[in-house]
Amino acid sequence: MDLTFILTLFLTALALHYVMVDFALYFGLVDIPNERSMHKTKIARGAGVAMFLSIMSVQAFLNYDHLITYAPIYGAISLVFIIGVLDDFYDVSPRFKFVFIFFATALIYFNGVHIDTLGNYFGYEISLPVILIFPFTFFAIAGFTNALNLIDGLDGLAGSVALIMFVTFLVIGITYNDLFIITLTSSFITVLLAFLLFNWHPAKIFMGDSGSLTLGFVIALLSILSIKYISPASILFIIAIPLLDTFIVMTRRIQRGQSPFKADKNHIHHFLYGIKGDIRFTVFLLLSIQAIFSIIGFQLKNSNDFLSIFLFGLLFFVFLSLFDQRLKRRKSSKKTKKHKRALRGKIPDMLEDEITNPSPLYTENV
Repeated sequence: MDLTFILTLFLTALALHYVMVDFALYFGLVDIPNERSMHKTKIARGAGVAMFLSIMSVQAFLNYDHLITYAPIYGAISLVFIIGVLDDFYDVSPRFKFVFIFFATALIYFNGVHIDTLGNYFGYEISLPVILIFPFTFFAIAGFTNALNLIDGLDGLAGSVALIMFVTFLVIGITYNDLFIITLTSSFITVLLAFLLFNWHPAKIFMGDSGSLTLGFVIALLSILSIKYISPASILFIIAIPLLDTFIVMTRRIQRGQSPFKADKNHIHHFLYGIKGDIRFTVFLLLSIQAIFSIIGFQLKNSNDFLSIFLFGLLFFVFLSLFDQRLKRRKSSKKTKKHKRALRGKIPDMLEDEITNPSPLYTENV
């Protein structure tokens, strides 16, 4: 990548983020705290607008040939960005979001970007039937696009976790000399670095759905593009934290007889924040875990897919057991029951002591 392009993009992103912080109220892009929010005051949102406009404008001026060559893919990214902006303004329904993601998926599908294999298991390639390629691709893209949106709950969390993923895909692009992956990842790494200067705790601005949905879609896109270089199962580790968080939260909701799409405060970051009450600590911990998983995923890039799937499944069950909000309630319940048993054991002794040594108040009343 041209250093001039990167520097121009970074400075443009800084300037647009600064503008968004100052004019968010004027544009109506303000995040008002509710019962599920981790912040207590109104915070500007819509940094996704600054990130997207920075990339598209600088690409148009300094990398126009690239933008035209990959116009369908950038068009698909634009569709997801648009629904994100609409959601920031009007809080659109999940069904409406899926419609936009569906058309964005169709756009890249007809330009050769899709999932047609699940990997190699015991020497056999598992290829998807033609009729299932688009539905499976849409399911995977829509799932991860919303998964990244779900972890956007603490200052700096979604942006820094996404940054680790983009860096990993950049390494893949450099390793296999894929210019498009290099360009796309470098662009998003640059704008994310600018964004995190404003989003690190205490945050001055949130990315909003315009940012989280766009980032999620692009990471899903990069995951599919990387399948031609690395094993499909290894990608699960590269994008592990959002996937594990979504799987765990939905599993817990189903276990409780609730809708898997019901919003709550049972995400991994809520659990970890509840332990120490420190936002920076929680973000650094999850960032470190994601970095370790991404390294593991890259190391497993040429490994047997069965081994990778098995390890990821084991990882899911470990996380499912560890990050459970009910553990706190169980501990509290055990303490309460233990205290009650102790009291029941002391009651006879207390009554006997009261008979032999009546209290002064009881004696005076007699």
